[in-house]
Amino acid sequence: MKKLQIWNSKPSRSFGGDLAILVFLSAGALFSILPLVYAVSNAFKPLNELFLFPPVFFVRNPTMNNFYDLFVLMSSSWVPFSRYVMNTLVISIAGTAGHVVLASLAAYALAKHDFPGSKAMFGVVILSLMFAREVTNIPNYLIVSRLGWVDTYWAIILPAWAMSLGLFLMKQFIEAMIDNALLEAARIEGASEWKIFWRIVMPNVKPGWLTLVILAFQSLWSETGGQFIYSEQLKTLPYALNQIIGGGIARAGVGAAVGVIMMIVPITVFVINQSKVIDTMGASGIK
Repeated sequence: MKKLQIWNSKPSRSFGGDLAILVFLSAGALFSILPLVYAVSNAFKPLNELFLFPPVFFVRNPTMNNFYDLFVLMSSSWVPFSRYVMNTLVISIAGTAGHVVLASLAAYALAKHDFPGSKAMFGVVILSLMFAREVTNIPNYLIVSRLGWVDTYWAIILPAWAMSLGLFLMKQFIEAMIDNALLEAARIEGASEWKIFWRIVMPNVKPGWLTLVILAFQSLWSETGGQFIYSEQLKTLPYALNQIIGGGIARAGVGAAVGVIMMIVPITVFVINQSKVIDTMGASGIK
């Protein structure tokens, strides 16, 4: 009988190779964060530094005047600033919650139930990912208008529930992470499909729906709703801030402050859940 030779595999990289990889990754990370640092630096620059040529990367004489001017402009509006913030929060939270629940339910049905037309339905979902948002603006407006949702929150919330990206993401993740034997065991124990979905499927695909929360919230947070919402009392925060920026060159500093404010919430949500996002992208195959 031949003896099996077991090789003791060791990493072939040297200390110099590891150091080179560390330096390369650090340089890539630094390069990736430069736009964020530049945006924050611009928010604290006085107006004369914003128009220097060649432009300076870091602020020389930091000031809070840009944020103060933004506060004054928003205070002079006949609609309170808190109203814009509340409108955006209602749309973002309601749209995100509805999208996560509906996309997960539909994904569970398509991934773990074989019914007539399921493959054709998923094919339509994949096909819809090919169309840019601008292509569907007119059909969306006609549908919303016929349903009587124009100039209401629902004009933005309901279409957000039907975004196909979330359905695609959750289906791929459920197929990869949920074993059919686990579901069959739960059915044998007498669990209903609704209980299986909430007690087994959703806890095990938590990285997936956390990623979906981030993607949906970021999309809705920057939604202006200009084509659907006309009442000033229902306008969103991005719309109000964009109106301020449109005041011309004199408001360039205010525009820089607006950019930082709009980035704070999405970046915070992402940082909190970044580890789950990485797990999801690895499991679902999305690059």
